[in-house]
Amino acid sequence: MPTPFQQRVYSATRQIPAGKVMSYGQLARIIGCGSAQAVGQALRRNPYAPVVPCHRVVSADGSLGGFMGQRGGEQLLRKRLLLTSEGITFDAEGRVNPQHFVKTS
Repeated sequence: MPTPFQQRVYSATRQIPAGKVMSYGQLARIIGCGSAQAVGQALRRNPYAPVVPCHRVVSADGSLGGFMGQRGGEQLLRKRLLLTSEGITFDAEGRVNPQHFVKTS
């Protein structure tokens, strides 16, 4: 059973529309948490994928970060393919193009 913190992370993540991404830090600020890493750890344990679309959360610089507890290899390729299937595009360095980030205050 997810903790109350994880539930807040998952609820906020569900609000990210297809074709958009948000950084771990943006998501942390939205839920009132000071730690992007804590958000990443909660998403690592996401039992509700794809209903909770954790693949739409990336690093602030547009790099993919991690996926399903992995920071490389097959899982990161899977994350990129999921994003690509939603219309997300990447620059020459493999980072998400900035226009795909959700605008937050």
